[in-house]
Amino acid sequence: MLGRPKPGESEDDLLRFQQQFLAAGTSSAAKVVKKVDKRKVESGNVDGSQANEGLRDAVTLEALPDLPPSLMPAPPKKSKVKTEKVRFQEDDSEAQLDQQDRHITAVLSKIIERDTTATPLFLPVSTGLAFPKVFHRSEVQSEVKLLSGKKSIFAQKLAAKKAAEAAWAAPSVCGISPLSGVTGEQRSAPSRVTELSEKGHSTGAGDERPVSGERLGGKIGLQEAQRIHEENIARLQAMSKEEIEEEQDNLVARLDPNLVAFLKSRRSGKTSSEGSKDKMEAHGTEKSYKNKHRHSCSDNEPQASPTKEEPMDQKPTEADIPLKPEKEWVHMDVPEYEKLEWMKDLPKPRRRKTNKEMQARFSFHGNLIPPGVDVPTHLGLHHHGEQPEQAGYSLQELFHLSRSQIIQQRTLALQMLARIVQKAKSGDFSSSLKHSMVRMLLDAGFLFLLRFSLDDSAENVIAACVQALKALLVSPSDEEYLDRTFSWYLGASAFPLRPNEVEEDDEDEEEEEEELKARQKEKAKSKEDKKADPDVARADAVKGLLKMKVLHRLRYILEVVRPVPSVVLDILEILTRIARHSSEACNQILGCPRLLETIVSEFLPSTWQIQTPRTGEPMTSTHGVPTAAAMKLTRVLASAGRNLSTILLNKYNMKGRIGRFVAEDPRDLPLERQEAFALSIEALRLWAVATNYGQACDLYKDFYPALMKMLQTLPSLVSQSKKEDPLYGYSLQRAEALVCLLINITHSAGCAVELQAQLISSAGDQEEHIPPPPLGWSHVAGIKPFLEGCVKRCLKEVSCPVTWSSVKQLTATYITYLGTYYSKLTQQPSYRPVECLEELEQFCSESLFPFLNLPTLENMFEDLRACSVLCNPKSCCPGPEAVRSLVSLGCAGGKPPLSLVGSKSPFAFLTALLYLLNTISSVHKGLAEKCSVVLHSKGLRDYLIHGCKGSPPINHQSAWLLRHEFHFQHLVLQFAFKTVALNPRVAQQAPLYHYVAIALLSLLLPGSEHLAHELLSGLAFNQNFIPEGKSGGPEAEDFSYILQLGADGDNEVKVHSNPTRGTLLGAAFKHLPTIRARYLAHFAHLQSAIMRSQAIYTGQNHLVQSVLLPEMKGPLLPTDWAFLPLINMYDQVNREEMKGKTVDSLPVNFVEMVTSSLQLALLLETWRGGLLQGLPLAAKLARLACVFLTGSNLFLEPAIHDNLAALLSIYCQRKRIDSLDLSAPLPGLISFHDLYVNLLEQFESVSFGDQLFGCFLLLPLQRRFDTQLRQAVFGEHVGVLRALGVPLQQLPIPLENYTHPAESSLDLLRQYFKTLVTGTLRLSWCPVLYAVAVAHVNSFIFSQEAVDEVLDAARKSMLRKSYLLTDETLRRHLLHFKLPNMESPVGFDMYEELPPMRHRRMQKVLGDLLHPEMGQEAE
Repeated sequence: MLGRPKPGESEDDLLRFQQQFLAAGTSSAAKVVKKVDKRKVESGNVDGSQANEGLRDAVTLEALPDLPPSLMPAPPKKSKVKTEKVRFQEDDSEAQLDQQDRHITAVLSKIIERDTTATPLFLPVSTGLAFPKVFHRSEVQSEVKLLSGKKSIFAQKLAAKKAAEAAWAAPSVCGISPLSGVTGEQRSAPSRVTELSEKGHSTGAGDERPVSGERLGGKIGLQEAQRIHEENIARLQAMSKEEIEEEQDNLVARLDPNLVAFLKSRRSGKTSSEGSKDKMEAHGTEKSYKNKHRHSCSDNEPQASPTKEEPMDQKPTEADIPLKPEKEWVHMDVPEYEKLEWMKDLPKPRRRKTNKEMQARFSFHGNLIPPGVDVPTHLGLHHHGEQPEQAGYSLQELFHLSRSQIIQQRTLALQMLARIVQKAKSGDFSSSLKHSMVRMLLDAGFLFLLRFSLDDSAENVIAACVQALKALLVSPSDEEYLDRTFSWYLGASAFPLRPNEVEEDDEDEEEEEEELKARQKEKAKSKEDKKADPDVARADAVKGLLKMKVLHRLRYILEVVRPVPSVVLDILEILTRIARHSSEACNQILGCPRLLETIVSEFLPSTWQIQTPRTGEPMTSTHGVPTAAAMKLTRVLASAGRNLSTILLNKYNMKGRIGRFVAEDPRDLPLERQEAFALSIEALRLWAVATNYGQACDLYKDFYPALMKMLQTLPSLVSQSKKEDPLYGYSLQRAEALVCLLINITHSAGCAVELQAQLISSAGDQEEHIPPPPLGWSHVAGIKPFLEGCVKRCLKEVSCPVTWSSVKQLTATYITYLGTYYSKLTQQPSYRPVECLEELEQFCSESLFPFLNLPTLENMFEDLRACSVLCNPKSCCPGPEAVRSLVSLGCAGGKPPLSLVGSKSPFAFLTALLYLLNTISSVHKGLAEKCSVVLHSKGLRDYLIHGCKGSPPINHQSAWLLRHEFHFQHLVLQFAFKTVALNPRVAQQAPLYHYVAIALLSLLLPGSEHLAHELLSGLAFNQNFIPEGKSGGPEAEDFSYILQLGADGDNEVKVHSNPTRGTLLGAAFKHLPTIRARYLAHFAHLQSAIMRSQAIYTGQNHLVQSVLLPEMKGPLLPTDWAFLPLINMYDQVNREEMKGKTVDSLPVNFVEMVTSSLQLALLLETWRGGLLQGLPLAAKLARLACVFLTGSNLFLEPAIHDNLAALLSIYCQRKRIDSLDLSAPLPGLISFHDLYVNLLEQFESVSFGDQLFGCFLLLPLQRRFDTQLRQAVFGEHVGVLRALGVPLQQLPIPLENYTHPAESSLDLLRQYFKTLVTGTLRLSWCPVLYAVAVAHVNSFIFSQEAVDEVLDAARKSMLRKSYLLTDETLRRHLLHFKLPNMESPVGFDMYEELPPMRHRRMQKVLGDLLHPEMGQEAE
């Protein structure tokens, strides 16, 4: 690319540059375009004009936009140059003229340019100089007053010079002299072309001014101008006043309204404000133009003297400008007020009453400023934006300001965005803004803005960016509640805060299953690598940040920039939130070079220099000082997996740091008291997480004295004096973390004997075995008496509500420890049953049983329903600021006291209590009956009744809460399972417990596979919890069925044959153990997940791989889990057939599995009907259809056939069949139409005319369902009609469901008629559809409704063909049909004689074709 010429380069250099440019062959920045000069067109000789057209040069620039780009929308500039006046070189000038002045031809019909060749040319006066003399304003002394006050001093001097020259050289030709006192500026006005009289009614010659004509060519031009002027005057004198006004109005209406307004403002001398008003009014009706024009003509006389022109907008006056110009100021003798307009006071904002959306504006603190509020200007919220009178900043302006070149502006914008996001997430804008603020910011690229700003070199900008990033990612309330539930029963485990990704469909759906499994990991990795950063961030904000290398930048800030303490804490909280995202994120944090080394060395040092800042002053630096936030980060990282915990403990020496902050009392640490306690709490929690894997157990023996010293302080926490301590809450949290640590150590010590035995038995094996922990049961046995005393002391404080509310959570942790101790005690070789039972009896009699009878416990059971998520599904619905790509727990703003994790929640304590009662009942069965008194609680029963019917949304906001509630329900069911045979009162509530167990199975979340396995193997198929099967339930069902025969059960008996439903229910109840074994075998593929979950729930710490729960993708089992064997069998057979294999016969276990599934479904539908109500009836029928589609004769098996018939009779009850909806989307089914077509094909192939199969096919053919289902039968699969021989008496639903209302599809009616006429559909083959087709055809041919010509012609044609049928039976059926009747042999009643109305209809249509006998019958 060539540069500009430089000083010193000669003309030869320029020529050389030109040759180089031409030789390169590159395109020039500007090019010359020859444009046709259309002004030289002569009429009458088009060819000649085209040949002699002149060409003019036009310069165009490539890739030059019409307008410069604007970073922020600006207010429209006010200029006299209108947009429509701008012309481009490619525009046709003649076309533009025709478009703008298309009506001027009414006045000037033909304009011919005169010859100007005779005009004399005057050469410039020779001065003897190389160039003309430069004009200087000092040479002109005289000045003239110009029309406009906008002219500069130089322009005034130049105008004065030109006026003097014009006055000296002005000739006098033919008695017509130029207007005196008119300068060249005035002659350039539009009045130079032609002028019309402003007084329309005046015809005097003295009132008009002709054009001078001096430029038309000497004497001839002036004479021609005078002639035209005289001709115009003569024409005006010959016209009347009315004609002049009419022509005047016509002219004004034809001209451009803007031009008219401009001319009137120039001539009338009005102010700019009035001219602007006329311009606006010129866009109104023509009548307003006329009135305005008449008003102007009557009040204004033409003036030859110059008039002052004012700007179009209202100008500010000297009083509006706060700055007063002084005479001493240079070049300020004439103030230009329009340039000082920005200094005047802003107008007060108007409060607009409108329902339209308005732009949100925010203050420096992130508060929303209501529109129309008068905010003082000294607050600094007014700026030069789109609405300068409105205070505050919009999001668009903040985004623009964040990329400013000024550091303070970037910092201010990021700080405001951080505060806005923080307030939005807390719900401050939920009632004011229509859309989600966080979602709007993310869609606008807020994440990328923060990532770009994080790379700034200014520390202020970095600090503001980190603050905004923390506001976006971190929810302090979420962290607070997660820390609060850490000491709950299995509360250390949590779900990863990772959005659920929508899996893309594979392009090749026919790939082998093995190949799909082999390529699954590779495809997932390749897809992530191929995705762009915006796509990744749109789906997952944290993953997008990781992809943009945010960890490396945060490490650089901590290591090199070394910011202030607040920024360091914000970064540590951001890293903690990233670590909670997933185990993959934890691995990236651990793998980021020098990140964790910097955090551990700088913010978790074992020794540090004591900082003694002045009172009230913050610390200047946190580098080299231990921080609780850094310890918490390591704890969250350790929760992600066993390997990460090992790396932290060994590579980064976290063992030594744990001992450093646990061994010493927090009050003795050289830190702030709160920070010291928080650091000690997080160290204990990190140790507890490590012991969850069986790691760091050796520290227990090393720091045993320190732990005992801490235990000795626990009883004092109950005293009243401690509550006045400001650090009392921290002391309680430290005690809870200590007890959690002891629980995990007890679990590890309880497994030592088992691991030692495995190691000894496999001494000769080559396989590696898990070594036993370095401590035994004897090391932890001495802690139990001490903590048992703490439990007794805390339970005595129940009578004091204030004290009890403080220590309730700590008491729950104590009780959990006792349950853990006794559960592991029975597995030890040193276990002494007699002593253990005596200890339990003493503890129960002294403390536990008295507490179980207190009203306080009943009050806690009554609070269950108010705090339950299952009973209050709306309590965990996503908030207005919930974003799919950024998962949160929904705790912003805190939880109410009566919520599951609220301050008054009883769930934590009752869960621990039931855990202890279950353990005691297992160890000492004699105490089980006495402990079962808790199951008699009215509040508990009320909670279970309402809780099992709730269906809360399963998302991240509810999953972590539901997990704790499911723990409570499972422990209740497990305790009921142990006591149902001992306590008659528990046995009376057995159906309720069974109902809760089945409902819980379809709600359990990932990580709870062990609970699901226990429910399936213990309670779900337990005959003790289904008393209906023992106490004459099957017989009662048969008796109830007989009583309903006269009501809505008439149709059910037609499907239900022998054996009866009661017999089938009795068989199902008898085979419940077999059904349980088959379901457990069917879910055997979940064995690995069950083992991982079992290790956590049973305290096998050496087998725990991760405290972090699996990714939350929904419940473990679907709602239709009872039908899963049917679906899986169909999929398995279908896969074999897709491979080309023929499945002639199914294995025996297939038949048994299908039979067991149908038996369970029948039992649940009959005795637990409400459990499967959440599954639509159409989905249930689709599951049963899998039986007909599997194999060729599976549905013909006697047991399967009988249970299918019983289920069909239940689903065809009137209350249920009315709820059938085949158009709604069904879970696991893409299209019901495709499924139905497959059923038709299967029926044609292997049905053998089975009536049960036929009943299933007839259900979707009801009139209220989609027409395509009926067209599939009567169009593509008419062969079905030959075998669909279901008798009318066996139809499970009323025939009116098929015949009412009348069919409206003409194509389907023609298909009905065609199958009837051709004999494809016969009464003997398919009586049900025969009656349906006859009913619809009869209704159509005798319909009296007004229809279009096509339907009317088809109706007449079908009637004519029906009358001319040779089949007398069919002819009589079609013409004499009356009403459907299932009791009739043909399915409907008929008229013995044709009704008169039908006869008149036939007579009108048939005319002469009608036989006389038909008329006689009608009469």
